[in-house]
Amino acid sequence: MNDRLIFHIDVNNAFLSWTAVLLLRKGYKIDIRKIPAIIGGSETERRGIVLAKSPIAKKYGIKTAETIYQARKKCPNLKIYPPNYSWYYKQSKQLFEYLSQYSPSLEKFSIDECFLDMTGTNYLYKDYYQLALKIKEEIKVKFGFTVNIGIGNNKLCAKMASDFEKPDKVHTLLKEEIETKLWPLDVGDLFMVGKRTKEELNKLNIFTIKDLAFADDKILKNQFKNQARYLKESAWGIDNVKVQSRSSKTTSISTTETLTHDYTDEKKLKEILFRQTEDVTRELRKQKQYTKTVAVIYKNNDFRNYSAQAQLPYPTNNTKEIYKLVVKIFDKSYKRDPIRLIGIRLANLQETKEKQMTLFDKNNEEEKEEEIQKTIDEINQKFGKSIVVPASLKIIGNSKIKKNET
Repeated sequence: MNDRLIFHIDVNNAFLSWTAVLLLRKGYKIDIRKIPAIIGGSETERRGIVLAKSPIAKKYGIKTAETIYQARKKCPNLKIYPPNYSWYYKQSKQLFEYLSQYSPSLEKFSIDECFLDMTGTNYLYKDYYQLALKIKEEIKVKFGFTVNIGIGNNKLCAKMASDFEKPDKVHTLLKEEIETKLWPLDVGDLFMVGKRTKEELNKLNIFTIKDLAFADDKILKNQFKNQARYLKESAWGIDNVKVQSRSSKTTSISTTETLTHDYTDEKKLKEILFRQTEDVTRELRKQKQYTKTVAVIYKNNDFRNYSAQAQLPYPTNNTKEIYKLVVKIFDKSYKRDPIRLIGIRLANLQETKEKQMTLFDKNNEEEKEEEIQKTIDEINQKFGKSIVVPASLKIIGNSKIKKNET
C-alpha cells in the first residue's frame, strides 16, 4: 500500500455535547442538544460570548463568538450553561485513549479532534470506510456523543472530508476524488483560508477551489508572497505533513484556552497563563525533556492572532523559571486589547539541560528544587492538578494564586 491513509476524527459540537452528556448522567431530564441552548460565560457580563450552540439555537441565527447579550436578543428563551473545562479534558482524554487502539500514530489536533495515521494497517483492516463507520458508532454508544470522521491520503484532505456534512457522518476525500469533491467548493471552505484571504482571492476572480487550483502562479505569488505555494498545493489536495504522534517525544508543547468572554484584566490573564505554565511544564517533565524557547500566543476580539517569544538562558523544565519568562514576555508583548484566546508554547525541546557552568552555580539548590518539583507533580497527579503550588510562584506577576503552598 503506497498511499498514506489518514483519519480525522472531530467531535460534533464538542463543548455542548460533552455538557449534555454530563447533565444527563446527573439526572437532567432534558438533552440540551435538542433545545435552544448555548455554552457561554456569565450572562451578567455583556462581554460574555457564545462558545458553543445547539442546532436549534443556530436556527435562531445565534453564532459562535457573539456576545450572550446578542444571543439572548435573538432567542429570549435561550438556556445558558457554563463551560466545564475539567470535564471536557476528561472526555477528550478518554476519546483519544479509545482511538489509540486503532493506530499507534495519533496526533491531537485540538481538545476535540485528532488525526490517526492508518497507513500500513491494511492487513488488519480491509475496508477503511466500514472501519470508520464502526468507530463512529462505537463512540456514540460508549461515550454518548457523536463524531465526524474524514478519510484522506493526507491530513489536509482528511480534515476537509470531516467537514463536508455534519453531524454523525463519515466522508472520504481521496486523491481520485479531488476534482469531484474538493474543486466545486467555495474557496473560503479551503482549510486555513480565512475571511480576509477569501476576500483577496475573490478580488482576483478566484471563487472556487478549482479556480485557485488553476490560478496563475505569478499573480498568487505577487498577492500572497510565501503563502501562495501553500494555497496552490492545498487546492490540489497536496499535503506532505506527517501525523505527529504525541506518544513519542515532540519538538514543541503548547496549550491554548478560548476564554468565556473578552479579557483585558492583566492579573486575570496572568493567572490563566500560570495554569497553562503548570500544564505544559508538567507534560515537559513527564516526557523528560527541557525547553529553551517560550512563546505567549494571543487572539483578540477581532480574531487577529499575534505572539511573542524569548529564550531561556539554558534549557529547563522548571515551572518557576519558565513562568518568570512567560510574565516578562506578556508584559512586553500584550497590546492591551480584549483577548479572546491565550496560550503558551514551549519549543526547542531537548533531552539534556546542558548549561555553561560557573563558579557561582548553586548545583545543590537546583537539584533540591528539581526534587521538590518532582514531589509536587506526584502529589498533584494523585489528588488533582495544581492542588499544591510552590510559594515562590505566588508573587510572580502579582498573580492571585490561592492554593496550598509548599
